[in-house]
Amino acid sequence: MIQLKTEREIEMIAQGGLIIATLFTEMKSLISPGADTAGLDIFAEKFIRSHEGAAPAFKGLYGFPGSICVSINEEVVHGIPRRDRVLVEGDILSIDVGVRLNDWCSDSAWTFPVGEIDSQSSELLATTKESLHRAVASVDKNNYIGDIGAAVMDCVEGTKYSIIKDLVGHGIGRDVHEEPQVPNMGKPGSGVQLREGMVLAIEPMLSCGSAEIVTGGDEWTVVTQDRSRSAHFEHTVALTSQGVRVLTGA
Repeated sequence: MIQLKTEREIEMIAQGGLIIATLFTEMKSLISPGADTAGLDIFAEKFIRSHEGAAPAFKGLYGFPGSICVSINEEVVHGIPRRDRVLVEGDILSIDVGVRLNDWCSDSAWTFPVGEIDSQSSELLATTKESLHRAVASVDKNNYIGDIGAAVMDCVEGTKYSIIKDLVGHGIGRDVHEEPQVPNMGKPGSGVQLREGMVLAIEPMLSCGSAEIVTGGDEWTVVTQDRSRSAHFEHTVALTSQGVRVLTGA
């Protein structure tokens, strides 16, 4: 069942979203060669908890051990923070963060370059980010869930990148994961019609190679089957009376 949110509830989610946006800004200087992902996790948790009433929404969710998901290169999502996972020049790092503030959740992800990265990785990041922007722009009361995935497909068509089709976005609110699912592939005019009060986490993921994925031995980290690099960008957005509003933007 889809839970529509009031203007006040959307504002509460946006307050948590601002914490995430500010966290990403603060973390940029820490994402450099030699940094380990456990250190990034510790910083993120301290930053989130420094805001009254805020807590990491991912820590303990379904048993996940970290406050953030940190996924490097071929790791698509759900990478576990570890001291022995040290960043090197040329890596790309996806950080997925959830915040629970006064019982309302927000969720966002961004992929960062580690130092200087190669042109293919740079183009992958730019294309994935653009696909998110187009997907967000498609959120309109005259559109449907299928229009969101179609917007991602339109952006990626003609490029050398693949959409990770088996991972999807989702509704969000009192819980991190709510209805409806928000696939990154779709047909215009298909699926649930978008309505005022919907709050969605839209999160396209692209790879430089195969769209197929597998789960690693830790039973959390999802990687591309061919070990090609992957990027992940995500915003929590709301459909309001004024149109779409990005709740995790700076």
